[in-house]
Amino acid sequence: MLAFLVLYYIDPTLAQEAAEPVAEAAPTLNSGDTAWMLTSTAIVLLMTIPGLALFYGGMVRKKNVLSVVMQCFAICCIITITWFAVGYSLAFTDGGGMNSYIGGLSKAFLKGVGIDALTLTIPESVFFTFQATFAIITPALIVGAFVDRMKFSALLLFMVLWSLIVYVPVTHWVWGGGFLANAGVLDFAGGTVVHINAGVAGLVCAIFLGRRYGYGSENMAPHNLVYSVIGASLLWVGWFGFNAGSAVAANGAAGMAMAVTQIATAAAALSWMFTEWLVHKKPSILGIISGAVAGLVAITPAAGFVDPMGSLWIGIAAGILCFFASTTVKKALGYDDSLDVFGIHGVGGIVGALLTGVFAAEAIAGKTGLLEGNAGQVLTQIWGITATIVWCAVATFVILIIVNILVGVRVSQASEIEGLDINQHGEVVP
Repeated sequence: MLAFLVLYYIDPTLAQEAAEPVAEAAPTLNSGDTAWMLTSTAIVLLMTIPGLALFYGGMVRKKNVLSVVMQCFAICCIITITWFAVGYSLAFTDGGGMNSYIGGLSKAFLKGVGIDALTLTIPESVFFTFQATFAIITPALIVGAFVDRMKFSALLLFMVLWSLIVYVPVTHWVWGGGFLANAGVLDFAGGTVVHINAGVAGLVCAIFLGRRYGYGSENMAPHNLVYSVIGASLLWVGWFGFNAGSAVAANGAAGMAMAVTQIATAAAALSWMFTEWLVHKKPSILGIISGAVAGLVAITPAAGFVDPMGSLWIGIAAGILCFFASTTVKKALGYDDSLDVFGIHGVGGIVGALLTGVFAAEAIAGKTGLLEGNAGQVLTQIWGITATIVWCAVATFVILIIVNILVGVRVSQASEIEGLDINQHGEVVP
């Protein structure tokens, strides 16, 4: 107050300027951040086509490889249009009185998103496309749970409905200012939004459709694991865009996210490999690449919150727990999750989300976990996991009932025996 009076005595205009609040600087475009996000967007898209397509395509029988690749490619196309039409707006705009649960339609069809529109320090058009790649890969992951037995028409209808009813709301809950974000749930790049969502949906689909014809009695071994290794390698590379890109800037947070992603993935691949070696007496290439994907999944929610030692333990835990979930647990319960979508993405996502609450380090992003005295963060993470599981399971089941009534979800036994490549698409791999 004394300083204000002195300024007024010297020059009243100075006092007036001092009394006025300083306007917050408008966000400006940063070319370095934009370049990194353009790159991240491209390599996250690479995760689905061709990464996931090859990863899944190599693990099915030869008579179904084209159907799986077709499903991944078609999902990329149809979800892009769905995201452009209403998905992005519902996920990332203010929903008014319903904002705790869903956004609004103010940016449907990218209305108002011009060349100068910014999200933080990057063009909003880039942010839209980056988030589109997440919206694409999440439903595509579900495909692995029901390969060999879903109609292509049913798949297209299911994926559009699932994207709008399940993926978009959960995205808003966590990243769009919804109730999970307000509760303090930590999910840096998609442990709940992407992996728990996809894993739970995959489990529901596998149970709803039933087992493949001949499951447990016929040889259903992968037809070309070299494809799967190439696909897994592309997933690993693309995941740097997935996790480090979620910093939405070319900064230290992105660098640390990249480092912990590499460490956790390697640790999970090795822990799965050594566990399998101990249990089944031989380490397999399918095992080590499955472990790597489990590590990628588990570090995803934690990538912006944990230090390298935390990522090491997350990777080790993911490799071991996902191995048993995909082998012992699945066999004991008898469901046919063909390519272990729930065992890897569902369980890996749960492990990662939970351990984020344990290993979150204040030095990384200002958030503390159990090891730094904040046990409440674990409970918050459990709340986020539970809300996602319940909504996803119930909504997925209802969507499947609707799709089954409209077009039928499962191909005939004869078609399944013949193979979906020739039956659904009129093509075969020679």
